[in-house]
Amino acid sequence: MKNKYNGTLMACFVGYIVQAIVNNFVPLLFLTFQRSYGIPLSQITLLVTFNFGIQLLVDLLSIGFVDKIGYRASMIIAHVFSAAGLILLTILPEALGSPFIGILIAVMVYATGGGLLEVLVSPVVEACPSDNKEKAMSMLHSFYCWGHAGVVLFSTLFFYMAGIENWKILAWAWALVPVCNAFVFAKVPIASLIEEGERGLRLKELFRIRIFWVLLVMMVCAGASEQAVSQWASTFAEKGLGISKTAGDLAGPMAFAVLMGSSRAFYGKYGDRINLDRFMIYSSSLCILSYLGIAFLPLPQMSLLACAVCGLSVGIMWPGTFSKASAALPRGGTAMFALLALGGDVGCSGGPTVVGLVSDALGDNLKMGVLAGIVFPTLLLAGILLCKKLGVRRS
Repeated sequence: MKNKYNGTLMACFVGYIVQAIVNNFVPLLFLTFQRSYGIPLSQITLLVTFNFGIQLLVDLLSIGFVDKIGYRASMIIAHVFSAAGLILLTILPEALGSPFIGILIAVMVYATGGGLLEVLVSPVVEACPSDNKEKAMSMLHSFYCWGHAGVVLFSTLFFYMAGIENWKILAWAWALVPVCNAFVFAKVPIASLIEEGERGLRLKELFRIRIFWVLLVMMVCAGASEQAVSQWASTFAEKGLGISKTAGDLAGPMAFAVLMGSSRAFYGKYGDRINLDRFMIYSSSLCILSYLGIAFLPLPQMSLLACAVCGLSVGIMWPGTFSKASAALPRGGTAMFALLALGGDVGCSGGPTVVGLVSDALGDNLKMGVLAGIVFPTLLLAGILLCKKLGVRRS
């Protein structure tokens, strides 16, 4: 990485930490909202769906305006919206007649920022001059995992020391992260994603390219493979081991996130010595084995260990697919990255949904629900092999 772009890269890393903050801080407050504002659990659950829906919408709409206003302005706007949403969360519930409407508006604002970040950060890193872009992309995505783990750990520590009733102070503290990073993005150099004199592919041009559809399915499967287990890991820990919700979160999704981040950081460190296709094939195969382990291993401790191994196996899937897309379609531009982010978000929602629906249909048999989700890493493996057959690699 050329020296003048080191600051850009670090700002992008922090950008993914910001996304982790806006996605994972508010769920820690769901029971507090229920007690403090008298909001029923059915409405609390709607906040997750609403956050996800807004991000999907932003993924789609960003195709029409990011190139027009530029990446720098778009990145600053994303950080401003992220900070504003966290701050409004501390003001609107009391300021409006309905606390739930106040929270919903705040979620809409920070979800807009989070959705923009998901579209913007990867192409900004991709555009930075680098000898090995796969390494940079994998290291970038590891910071979302570290951000997720950090939000849970630091928030839990704050609530223990200061009391959860002082959550508004922490919300303002977390809001400082995007505020500071917005100032950084106002100054750091941002390279062009498309070569001078060229233009990015339009939607109709992308839709005519067969390999794009393969990559889009791979992104859906990457998100689904990751979240189908991650979203249910805490439940495995609580039901299987009979431990508390806090301990279940640490033993389940926290272990998953840390191992997923470790996998991405490993490739980010040593990716120049590792073939990406081979690493993704081995990782997808390990993911399939971990799904089988969750479903069929007899002891709950072993199933929980298989959940953690799944985190290790899915780490390369999302950033690796981004890298393969950049290699296959160097003129893909904003439209390609936005649609891939959209596909990833669809997978993140669809994977846990499939597991939940199958589990419910089979009498709350979560193991069989996860077994049904094995279709996602299997399809991803098929996509990697197809890309390899078509000769998709970094030039």
